[in-house]
Amino acid sequence: MSGTKTTPIDHRQAPFFDGLIAYRDAEIVPYSTPGHKLGAGAPQELVDALGRQALALDIPNGGGVDDTHRTWRMQRQAEVLAADAWGADDASFLVNGSSTGNIAFLLGTCRPGDKVLIARNLHTSLLSGLILSGARPVYLYPEVHDGLNLTLDVSVDTVRRALDAHPDARAVALISPSYTGVAADLRSIAALCRSRGVDLFVDEAWGPHFPFHDRLPPGAVQAGASVAVTSIHKLLAGLTQSSLMTFGAWGAGRDAIAPAVSLIETTSPSALIAASIDTARRQMALDGHRLLEQTIELALGARARLQEVPGLHVVDESVIDSRQGAGFDPTRIMIDVQKTGLTGFQAEAILRSECRIGVEMSDLTGVIVHITIGDSPDSIDHLVSGFERLVSSQSGVASGTAVDNRLRSSGSVIFSTSPVLTPREAALGETSAIPLSSAVGEVAAEIITPYPPGIPVVAPGDLISAQTVEYLEAASEVGMYISGPADSSLKTVRIVSGTTNSG
Repeated sequence: MSGTKTTPIDHRQAPFFDGLIAYRDAEIVPYSTPGHKLGAGAPQELVDALGRQALALDIPNGGGVDDTHRTWRMQRQAEVLAADAWGADDASFLVNGSSTGNIAFLLGTCRPGDKVLIARNLHTSLLSGLILSGARPVYLYPEVHDGLNLTLDVSVDTVRRALDAHPDARAVALISPSYTGVAADLRSIAALCRSRGVDLFVDEAWGPHFPFHDRLPPGAVQAGASVAVTSIHKLLAGLTQSSLMTFGAWGAGRDAIAPAVSLIETTSPSALIAASIDTARRQMALDGHRLLEQTIELALGARARLQEVPGLHVVDESVIDSRQGAGFDPTRIMIDVQKTGLTGFQAEAILRSECRIGVEMSDLTGVIVHITIGDSPDSIDHLVSGFERLVSSQSGVASGTAVDNRLRSSGSVIFSTSPVLTPREAALGETSAIPLSSAVGEVAAEIITPYPPGIPVVAPGDLISAQTVEYLEAASEVGMYISGPADSSLKTVRIVSGTTNSG
């Protein structure tokens, strides 16, 4: 470990947060950034919304929390505490979200042309890392639940076969848990990767709570991964953009990745965001098990009550019954609303406007909601009553929505694409725009990511298939939000010029 652990670890302390409060209490008059000068120059409407106390804590990390911008003593102490809490050998705060860590891992470990075995349900930021690093992806395809068309985990056998076929691979990069809460068998995969001398990197953005309760899947580094990123803000109590990079006892360490983090992360990191990582760590280290026990029980109760509402189907852990070693997060609740006659998009709109419920995401068939340490019996009652109201408002409709068959392939459409160029070669090459309908057999030059759940259907360098074009045409017709392409209407897509491969 490149940091130095104190013995014993005292998680009652929060050195970075305490440093921020000490700076405020010292009443130092700043002649430095930010320009609002502790809120004195902020617009009154912002002061009214946030309060002067919050604005007084909005200072650059290092320019006040520590003695000067040249010292990072308190942050380093806080990172050592975070490493211990997450069962890691070392840790780094990330204030630009887990995307920073995803990109930095690939930049720090790969050179142009290096092979990376990477899950095809990757987050867009990992594609950005492939473009910037020049690494060559070998895609690992997750299993798909046939009945629900739900993307599950990447299996141990899939990783083993890929390592056998590509013994020169530099790293394995997985997403676990998936957006839908399914975790891979990381213990077995980590042991396999370590035996082959290949780094295992895990995008664990949706699993920051895993290490703190044994009724949840194990945390990535706890399970043996060499490096992972996790989003404190997603399901714990950190401010938006607060994330953590954790390092195991083997493989690429902090020293290898830190220069890449510095390359892409802001040079004006928010002290407020960093302080929220520090306090979230203290909260979970001291009281996480009790908080999560309560959270899990609330989630299980919500699941049972929602399942009893006519017209609703709640996806449960039976989706991994045949997945040896896989895990399931009960606090992420997928609710299928098709039998109400609504799409998930419509349900989200009604829940928000008429029931004061904001869901995590919606798609054509349903919605996802999170139950976290911030929930209570009252919030669960509000959730259930909102769905009861939603269903009762549709009491005259019982036949279910007619989902375009082209869109039922959402879980498996990524299987129909194959890379013929690296993402970097495609994204930085000569490109042109053509009608989407004419793109079959062409090589994509841009990322095309329908939201939700934010998994790229097309990656730069992919040979575009007929199935993909059909899916994107249907997604565009129903108004699904599409991120990435230059033409967000998807009337046209950008392809690599001169690489047509219709065969």
